[in-house]
Amino acid sequence: MNYKQWLAEQTVSRLEGLKAEELADWIEYPPNPEMGDLSLPCFKLSKQLRKSPQQIAEGLAQGWEEHALVERVEAVSGYLNVFLNKSAYAAEVVGEVLAEGERFGSRNIGQGRSIVIDYSSPNIAKTFHIGHLRSTVIGGALYRIFNFLGYRSVGINHLGDWGTQFGKLIVAYKLWGDDAAVEADGIDELQRIYVKFHDEADVRPELEDEARAWFVKLEQGDAEATKLWHWFVEISVKEFHKMYDLLGVKFDSYAGESFYNDKMAPVLDMLKQKALLEEDEGALLVKLEDYNMPPALMVKKDGGTLYHTRDVTAAIYRKNTYDFEKAVYVTDAGQSLHFQQWFKVIELMGYDWAKQLVHVPFGKVSLEGAKLSTRKGNVINLEELLTKAIEKTREIIEEKNPELEDKDEVARQVGVGAIVFNDLSNNRVKDIVFSWDDALNFEGETGPYVQYAHARACSILRRAAAGHDAADGAAAPELGLLTDTAEQGLVRELYMFRERVVQAMEKLEPSIVSRYLIDLAQAFNRFYRECPILRSDVQADVKAARLALVKATTIVLTNGLALIGLEAPEKM
Repeated sequence: MNYKQWLAEQTVSRLEGLKAEELADWIEYPPNPEMGDLSLPCFKLSKQLRKSPQQIAEGLAQGWEEHALVERVEAVSGYLNVFLNKSAYAAEVVGEVLAEGERFGSRNIGQGRSIVIDYSSPNIAKTFHIGHLRSTVIGGALYRIFNFLGYRSVGINHLGDWGTQFGKLIVAYKLWGDDAAVEADGIDELQRIYVKFHDEADVRPELEDEARAWFVKLEQGDAEATKLWHWFVEISVKEFHKMYDLLGVKFDSYAGESFYNDKMAPVLDMLKQKALLEEDEGALLVKLEDYNMPPALMVKKDGGTLYHTRDVTAAIYRKNTYDFEKAVYVTDAGQSLHFQQWFKVIELMGYDWAKQLVHVPFGKVSLEGAKLSTRKGNVINLEELLTKAIEKTREIIEEKNPELEDKDEVARQVGVGAIVFNDLSNNRVKDIVFSWDDALNFEGETGPYVQYAHARACSILRRAAAGHDAADGAAAPELGLLTDTAEQGLVRELYMFRERVVQAMEKLEPSIVSRYLIDLAQAFNRFYRECPILRSDVQADVKAARLALVKATTIVLTNGLALIGLEAPEKM
């Protein structure tokens, strides 16, 4: 049940010229339960109704005696504060969670519509490092959130598999490469020789000319260049998949930059037909000074294409292929101007769906204040980070719960979850200075904290089942008994899940779900401390109701963790 909508519908009949949907947007949740469960600020109504906010609130506060969901209504300082009937509220919320199970929180908001999400997009033959983690986990979370709300998500990994860097890599391989070393060490070896190329090119500039020449060969379909390129791509994608499997991230398309090589000519022709392309010293560009932006360079002097060309082409291809309602691009904030430029080019081409293109920027990751740089070797390998997190978790398990079954599996779930949650718990636009200590800190408001709350709840249910006090007993539990302050606090958090998921979708901000999970885990732990469940002196009907509340908590924790890419261990 949507309580904001319900209150709006109950109230709007007493007001002229307002619709329930509009009024529902004004309704708030008071920060303190002593101020009510729902609150309607009446200030916006004052001018329309020609009354003071307090007079309006006092008028609306009358006549609620017959409503079974309402305990009392108060008019305070221009606010209409509604206190819900605790028994009815608990029965409604917990009953819905138990009935809907893994679908609780889901909606059909996007039924029949597609959302394209472009995320991760690492460069071929370069280390998958912590800088790629943000795009990967933010995009993966948005993919799941949109799916959960009824959309058809289309995840695209726009691989960086084209460009002059491949000319450099070919030169590096021919000078210093070794087949056995590349086969054995994969990206690490390709990375080593790529870094060596830049070191050598600083003292031998002619290497840059050789690299450009080899890339021209690749563009022209030279057999040797093409064979090496395919090999580099194959090695890289194989290693990327290891990371995606660990992170639980999936894609529907791996169409990278090279996919659009044969699709750009018609786009350039259209730009010419619409008189948008202008020549500047042999290059072709779209001038954007009327929109306070530098020009978008589409074709270089040597005839080569650029990121703008490929991104415009890719957007047109994706619109034609997926007929998206929205195309979302998850990249770091440093690329914001680039996206503004080519979004504007799409608009100038006459495509009214240009407004459906959305850049989702996130803060940059630096290493102790220094910018990450593959060519300088200044990166943290993501596989190394995840491996260390898993190893640390395994050590903690051995120390605190040596009898635990499936230690390796739980260590993987918790260790990887800690890294992902650490990233997704902060607002995405926040810059991050990577620290090994912070990344591997499992104390406080972390992923393991939320996962442990779930494991604790599961433990309670197992112990209840062993003592034949299962939540799913023959008689339905009396959920209306859940009126204690801590019980109501937990019920309130369970109810908020649906709203938080929708907010995360609307704001394209997965951290809303992550922060909610912390709040839910804290509410559960408070309930666990203050409300005995399995103690012998707890009445049977109260015990059954509290076990139902525990069960509902496991459902919502599991659903929420899944949305951000974490698993929910039943034992820790």
